[in-house]
Amino acid sequence: MPNRAERRAQEKRNRRGIPQQYDQTRGRGRSGMIDEYALQQKSIRLQEGTDGEWKPTASFETPEMTADTDIALRNPKLVKAPHSVRQWFRVFSWALIVIAAIAFVVVMWLPTKPIWLVAGVAVVFAVGVLSLFFTAGNSKHNPNLDANGTAV
Repeated sequence: MPNRAERRAQEKRNRRGIPQQYDQTRGRGRSGMIDEYALQQKSIRLQEGTDGEWKPTASFETPEMTADTDIALRNPKLVKAPHSVRQWFRVFSWALIVIAAIAFVVVMWLPTKPIWLVAGVAVVFAVGVLSLFFTAGNSKHNPNLDANGTAV
């Protein structure tokens, strides 16, 4: 009869792992077992006529772009024109941010920097960034987020 520690260890294994009636290894290593997945893959490779261990290969072939190939047909969500007022404001907000960034670079190289110019550029940048919060929309309709709100 196994002692108390062995019984507890067995119960712990049964709770977290493979149930005992399905465990072919009986707690031993899996070195002697047959890997069914590897056998299936080998069978597929034999049917295809490529025997041996599978090794990854790199291919640098790109699909040929023809005149009738349209980028919008391959990924329709990639290129879409703004179709609502909110989306036009979002485009305007990004334009303000880009203009302010360019203005920061220009102002940085001026020999004399008037304070009103630096403050004006900073205000335009802040307005652009803050307006993105108001024009962002609902996260439920964002195709780049999964069900938990994580970016994909």
